[in-house]
Amino acid sequence: MRISTILLRLGRESSKKCSLTPLRSRDDLPLIWKKHLPGRRVDMGEVTLLHPEGRPLSMQDDCRPLLIVDSSWRHLPSVLAEVDGTLHRRALPESLQTAYPRKSSLFEDPSNGLASVEALHAAICLLGDRDDSLLVGYRWAELWLESNREILDLAKT
Repeated sequence: MRISTILLRLGRESSKKCSLTPLRSRDDLPLIWKKHLPGRRVDMGEVTLLHPEGRPLSMQDDCRPLLIVDSSWRHLPSVLAEVDGTLHRRALPESLQTAYPRKSSLFEDPSNGLASVEALHAAICLLGDRDDSLLVGYRWAELWLESNREILDLAKT
């Protein structure tokens, strides 16, 4: 993985449930970990923000750091309201299917919502830098790869 990636994590989310936790010990990856605390602004500079309401992510977006917000869907608007910088919103293909078993009895997740590690893996693939080692330690890695094989394999070319 060559693309610098900022992982902005909502401070009140459980790290035990976070799909990105296995990557914390990976010194070989250009990952920047930032914690968001409600009420505190954070400056990201100019980044490519993965967001479901953005334009499609493309190879032209590999010139900026990638920003992934790791929070529940219901907290995403309030987190982004406290992020400063130039945020180029880019979306992953809607046809990607999560392998993560989502179970919210209180809030409805978007139908195309992904686990954070799935979003990171898909984005890196689409930016021409596929790295399946990002999925080491992700319990549903095989199902993720199998369910999205066509899209992820196409990204290689």
